[in-house]
Amino acid sequence: MQEIKENLKEVIKNLYNLDFDPEITPSPENIDADYSTNAPLKLAKELHKSPMDIAKELNEKLNANISNPGFLNFNISDDYLSKEINSLNDDFEQSIKSDNFAGKTVICEFSDPNPFKVLHVGHLYTSVVGDSISRLFEYAGAKVIRANFGGDVGLHVAKTMYILKQKNFDELTIEDIAKCYVEGTAAYEDDENAKAEITKLNKEIYKINSEDLHDSDLAKLYWRGRELSYDYFDNFYNSIGLKFDKYYPESTVAGLGLKTVKEQLEKGVYEISNGATIFNGEKYGLHTRVFINQEGVPTYEAKDVGLIFTKWADYHFDKSVVITGNEQLEYMKVVLKSVEQYAPELVEKTSHLTHGLVKLPGNVKMSSRKGNFLKAVDVLDMIKEELKSAYDSSDEKVALAATKYAFLKYKMGGNIIFDPKESVKMTGNSGPYLLYSAVRAKKILLNGKSNQVIDNYIYNIYENNLIKKIIEYKSELEEAVSEMAPHKVANYLYELAQEFSRFYENCPVVGANEEAERLKLVKVYLATMTHGLDILGIEIPDEM
Repeated sequence: MQEIKENLKEVIKNLYNLDFDPEITPSPENIDADYSTNAPLKLAKELHKSPMDIAKELNEKLNANISNPGFLNFNISDDYLSKEINSLNDDFEQSIKSDNFAGKTVICEFSDPNPFKVLHVGHLYTSVVGDSISRLFEYAGAKVIRANFGGDVGLHVAKTMYILKQKNFDELTIEDIAKCYVEGTAAYEDDENAKAEITKLNKEIYKINSEDLHDSDLAKLYWRGRELSYDYFDNFYNSIGLKFDKYYPESTVAGLGLKTVKEQLEKGVYEISNGATIFNGEKYGLHTRVFINQEGVPTYEAKDVGLIFTKWADYHFDKSVVITGNEQLEYMKVVLKSVEQYAPELVEKTSHLTHGLVKLPGNVKMSSRKGNFLKAVDVLDMIKEELKSAYDSSDEKVALAATKYAFLKYKMGGNIIFDPKESVKMTGNSGPYLLYSAVRAKKILLNGKSNQVIDNYIYNIYENNLIKKIIEYKSELEEAVSEMAPHKVANYLYELAQEFSRFYENCPVVGANEEAERLKLVKVYLATMTHGLDILGIEIPDEM
């Protein structure tokens, strides 16, 4: 498919002097061809010609056939399929290699939990998706830095510390800290005296952090809670096979953010309003936000400014990807628009991706502020319980595959309904189904022995369909990279597993006359599935 695409691009360039990227797709069932393109239809307006005339002109340089209202249709020969399978069989990694981001540095920032809080299901989701996007860039040759930004100072810390310093925990745990945050939030909202005390604490904590103070009881409690939070984060990420290269606590970027905003205030980018420093987003069709509050403390906005410039100083990135919830969309537009006024090149290199909420069946919205949220560990436990109940399995790899795939199969942006029962099914569009298919292929290869090659072998329809799906993998990967869309890989793997299932049911391998030829297909299928699952952060077990 990629070869057809490249040939067509070259023909269009030579005929019309246009840099056009045609879309090649599997042909509809009503067309007797392997692949089709609607390029003539897309070119018609620009060339001021009918689609059928364009199709005829293109086809003079191509070995295709034409159908109304302006499609080019391509058939692939058995010789071509055999050549592709042999190439993949000889050196799979080289055959699918991409260098689209070779020599480039990409920093992916995701998960972003705040110390003094527990990880919830949204953090799990962004961790899984962010890691997969990172793996896509690594496949394309990039040096990737996985970064994590979180608030080790700020009002949420002060709310937690307000309750925490009133209690005496012998063995402080992250659960204790989480409960204190919920209590502190309630106190801040319901009690004016508590609100005043928390506001005062917020300033004290900023000073403890910025001046690295450790002697007071408050300082000791703060550093203890902070350390406990980061240890907790590391342990959880390790349990899902993720390691961050860089943590950016807010305290480490707040100073630079404050300095930068003040400098740009003097140049007219920011303004003073009621004693606070703001960016007037209304000028750009956005909303106005405060970057430095009336007390001179940098807000989240200023810290994000500091983060952008700190990332640049650390890595001089070619691309920066930031993944947050949808609720941050308008907020980030304002932050980036402000930075665009004095560092447009950094904003141009930055992509902000957003996602919806993760909900359980029943569409219940959860809030960490109120304490009625689904913790990240709860999700993993639910999957393990379902797996144990349905299959009497305690396989950690299968449980993790079920969890990750349940998130990754959806296009990022909308809300996700996470159904543990559906996620562990061995049939249908699930992680365990893909693992079962891969393990089945492993067993075939373990038992297969024949190396008797058949000259001029002609593939049957099941072999043919499996090979065509396999050779689509590289183009699917490249699309997933360019769109930063792991769901494209997930959906491709499901379709691939379905083709393999049809092949398995209709094409005996071990002991068949065609054993050697079919073993090659199984080997390449397993290599493709293994590589694709690795992009999703999923490891195949030896048995299921």
